[in-house]
Amino acid sequence: MTYAKLERFELILKQLDLEGKIIVTNIADALQVAPETIRRDFDELEQQHLLTRVHGGAIKYTNVRNEPAFLRKLQMQKEAKRQIARMAAKRIGDGDTIAVDTGTTTVHIADFLLAVDDITVVTNSIAAAVQFNLAIEERRMTGKVILLGGTANPRQSSVAGAMTLEMLENMNFDKAFISCGGMSEGVVYDYDLDESLISKKMQKHSKVNYLLADASKINGKSFFQICHLEECTEIFCESTCPLEWQAYEEKWTVCNGGKS
Repeated sequence: MTYAKLERFELILKQLDLEGKIIVTNIADALQVAPETIRRDFDELEQQHLLTRVHGGAIKYTNVRNEPAFLRKLQMQKEAKRQIARMAAKRIGDGDTIAVDTGTTTVHIADFLLAVDDITVVTNSIAAAVQFNLAIEERRMTGKVILLGGTANPRQSSVAGAMTLEMLENMNFDKAFISCGGMSEGVVYDYDLDESLISKKMQKHSKVNYLLADASKINGKSFFQICHLEECTEIFCESTCPLEWQAYEEKWTVCNGGKS
C-alpha cells in the first residue's frame, strides 16, 4: 500500500503518541518506504514543532533552546569536527599527560592517534574515555586512561561536580584539549556551568592549552565563561580566522581535511 505524505504524517504522529519514541527504520518498514523518506518526513514534522529528531529516530516535541543532547550534537558539523580533531591529535607526543574535556569535537581525538606511546589521558568525558581505550586496544597508542569521578550526566556522556573538580586540583598536565559552546569578543563560552568549571580547571593546571572549535562557534555566546582566547596556546577551526579577530591570527590553525 502506498501512503501519501499527509497520511504518513498522521501515522507517524499516531505511533509517536503511542510509544513516545519512534525509530526511522521501524517506521520505514511499517509504511513500506525508504528510510530517507521517513527522515525527510521527520525533518518536516520537526519544523512544524510536532516532533523532535534524535539519533536514529524521533521523540515527542521538545523545545531545544539549551545545549542539544550529546548524540544529537555528535552529528552536527561532524566532518569539520573530525578535521579539527585530526589536527589536534598531531600535538600529542610520547610521554604526554593530557586533559580532555567533554565535547563532540574532543571525543574524536583518539580516532587519529597512531604510534604514540606512554600517554596518560585524564578526562571527564565517558565517550572520550571509551575512544581512548579503543586506541589502546587497537595498539594505536600505549598508556592509560583516567576517567574522573563525579556525578554522571547521561545527556552529555560526562561526569562533573565537586568531586571532579577536587580530583583535578591535584593533577598537572602537559596539554589540555578544550571544547566550547561559543566564542565572542575574545571570550570562550560553554552552555553548562559544571562543565565550564572543569574545562577552566584543566586549563589552569596545564602547560599548554588547545581550543577545539568549529566555525559554528564563531560569534556564539552562552551564559558561562571558560576563558579568554588569549589564554589559549592554539585555536583549531576548519574556517579561517575572522578579519575582526586578527589579534588571535597567530594562534589560529585552519584544519582542512588533515593537511598540516
